[in-house]
Amino acid sequence: MVIADQLRERILDGVYRQGQQLSEANLAAQLEISRGPVREALQRLAQEGLLVSRRNRGVFVIELSAFDIAEIYAVRESVETAAARIIFELPTAERKQILDRLAVIVAKMPPLIAAGDWTGLAKLDLAFHTELVAAAKNGRLDRIYATLAAESRICMAQLENAYPRPGALVDEHQHLIDALAGDSWDDLAKAIHTHLSTAVDDLTSRMES
Repeated sequence: MVIADQLRERILDGVYRQGQQLSEANLAAQLEISRGPVREALQRLAQEGLLVSRRNRGVFVIELSAFDIAEIYAVRESVETAAARIIFELPTAERKQILDRLAVIVAKMPPLIAAGDWTGLAKLDLAFHTELVAAAKNGRLDRIYATLAAESRICMAQLENAYPRPGALVDEHQHLIDALAGDSWDDLAKAIHTHLSTAVDDLTSRMES
């Protein structure tokens, strides 16, 4: 698990680029371990969908197209909307505790934006959405979302700046908090849709530029 965790983080942070081949022998040498644990780690990451094994060629980091990004975010919208519906129907006091946790994450964004720390910002961005889903306390949504969040981080990591409008990021997430605190389900569902649709446009436009 430790080796898989190390390799997973390198993939998610973009240290290993999309389409890059990962050599079992080279990784074992770099990590100063035998090839057995590396082989097991690569198999695990392939099962998670982060790597793809090609017959007679080896193991490669997945490559995500603009279509893949749109597909990932469409499923994210379904999962996040389902989670938000559960939270929306919670008692006010319980919902406020969740909103407070989300607000803490948003408060950490401005310093990273000022520093141009896009890797850190991507982690915070996804931490916000992961917390939103986790707050629904639905294990199946959590499991589905873990894969989607990982794929989203891979998308962001491949772009020098995944946020062409960084100044709007705090406002967009605050708007989600405000909508979640409000009394209109339609407004909340629309806010989630708009936020994730905008993210798709931002990511795919950066890929094409």
